[in-house]
Amino acid sequence: MLKTEIEKVLTMVQEGKVDAEKASELIAVLNNRDSESRPTAKPTAYADKTLKIRVVSADNDNVSVNLPIKLIKVMLKAGYNIAGNIPQSEKYVKDLDIDILIEAIENELDGQIVDIKSADGDTVSVFIE
Repeated sequence: MLKTEIEKVLTMVQEGKVDAEKASELIAVLNNRDSESRPTAKPTAYADKTLKIRVVSADNDNVSVNLPIKLIKVMLKAGYNIAGNIPQSEKYVKDLDIDILIEAIENELDGQIVDIKSADGDTVSVFIE
C-alpha cells in the first residue's frame, strides 16, 4: 500500500501537480505513517525457534534436549542422526520417526510434534517453539 501511495506522489511530480520538494515532504509523511502502523514486536523467524525433546522415564532417568532449528537443519543436511548423537536420549527416541521431524521442520510447523507414552510410564515429547 505504501509503495502505491509513493508511486502516486511520483506520478504527481511527473504531471507537474507538485514540485520535488513537496513530493519529498509527502513521501516522508507516508513513510512516518507506515512505520507507526507497523507492529513493534518483531515476529520470531522460524529458523530462530528451538526443537525440544523431553523424556521422562519411570526410572527417573529424565532427558531434556534443546536444539536450535538452524543447527538441526545443518545436522540433517550433513546426514547426522539426531537420536544417535544425543546418547542420553538414544534408547528413548530410537523408534521415533525422524522423517516426521524433518517434515515438520521443512513445513515450519510449530508446537507439539510427538507425544509418546509407554506402558511402563516413560514419556517422550517433541515440540518446536
